[in-house]
Amino acid sequence: MSYTMIKAFSTSTTDPLFSSARICLLFLSFLLAIAGCDTRKEIILSGNTMGTTYNIKIISDRGIDIESLQEKIDQRLEQINDSMSTYREKSEISRFNRFHEVGANFPISEDFRNVMTIGRKIYEFSDGAWDPTVGPLVKLWGFYETKVDSAVPKSEDIQSILPDIGFHHTFIRSGKFLMKARPRITLDLGSIAKGYGVDQIADLLKTEGIGSALVEIGGEVFGYGRKNDGSVWAVGINTPRKDASVHSVYKAVPLIDGALATSGDYRRFFESGGISYAHILDPRTGRPVNNRVVSVSVLANTCTMADGLATAIMVMGAESGMQLVERLDGVESLIILHDGGKGLIDLYSSGFPRT
Repeated sequence: MSYTMIKAFSTSTTDPLFSSARICLLFLSFLLAIAGCDTRKEIILSGNTMGTTYNIKIISDRGIDIESLQEKIDQRLEQINDSMSTYREKSEISRFNRFHEVGANFPISEDFRNVMTIGRKIYEFSDGAWDPTVGPLVKLWGFYETKVDSAVPKSEDIQSILPDIGFHHTFIRSGKFLMKARPRITLDLGSIAKGYGVDQIADLLKTEGIGSALVEIGGEVFGYGRKNDGSVWAVGINTPRKDASVHSVYKAVPLIDGALATSGDYRRFFESGGISYAHILDPRTGRPVNNRVVSVSVLANTCTMADGLATAIMVMGAESGMQLVERLDGVESLIILHDGGKGLIDLYSSGFPRT
C-alpha cells in the first residue's frame, strides 16, 4: 500500500474502529514492505599485512561496529606477524633463527606451535617436499631479493648448505618449547603463515557473530556462508602464464565452508643460458623444480593446510602430488602442467569442482 493511498483512505472517516483498521493496515503494509527487501549488507574491509594485502567481504543482517572489527582484525594479524615474520628482527621466528644452542628450550607462542604442528604433518605427508628450513637455499638462489639475479649458484655452494636443511632437525617439546638439533637450522614459514592468518581471521569473524564471509590474504582464501544473493562464494584461479595479468582468471572455483590456496612458478623466476629457474625449490636437492607443473590449487578444510600443500605438490610433481591428495580426507586439487609447447593440461583430483 502506497503512502498516497493511505492518506486518501485516512481522510474518508473519523470512526474510531475505522482508525484502528487503518493503523493495522499501515503496520501490515510496513511488514510486507520489509519482507520484500534483503536487509543483509556486504561490508568490505582491507589493509596491509605480511608484506601483502588482505581483503575481507562480510555479509551481515545486523549492525556492525566496523571500526572496532577492523581494529580487532589488524591486532590479530599483528600478533601473527610478530610471531612469524622473518622481516621483523624481534619476531619469534627471527629470534629462533639467531638461537644457536643445540637441544636447548626456546619458548614459543600458541600461534607458532600451531603452525609448526601443521607444518610437521605436511612435511611428513610430502616426504620432505615441503620444508620450512629451506630459507638458506632461497637466499643463495637470490629469490629473497626484490630483483632476482640471473646467476646460478655453484654446485659446491648448494652442497655446503644441504646438511643444515631439514625440518626433522627441529622438535617441539612439552607443547611450549622449540629446540634445534643443528645450530644453523633456520625457519621460514612464508609458505604457510598467510594461510594461518586467513584461518585465524575467519575464526575471529565467526566469534564476532558474522555468519558469512570471504577472507583473502595475498591470494589465499577461506570462505563460509553465502553471498548476499544466496549463491556460494566463487574464487578465481589466476591464469598460470608468465605474460598473464594478475587479474586474468583461468578458472572460477566455488568455495563452500573451506579454503583455496594456489602456488605457481610463473611470477618469480629468472632465465640463464636459455633455462628458466623458478623460486619453487626442492629442499632435498637444493635446486628449483623442473617437473612441468606450473600451478597447483588446493581445496582444504583450513587455509593453513591448503597453503602448505600447494607448495608441497609443486615440488612433488603431478603424479606423486595427486596420489597424496587422493589419500587425504577433505583435500582436493587442480594441478596445471605445461604440455611442452604453449598449451596447458589440467589434472583434477576426484572431488575438485570442474565447472
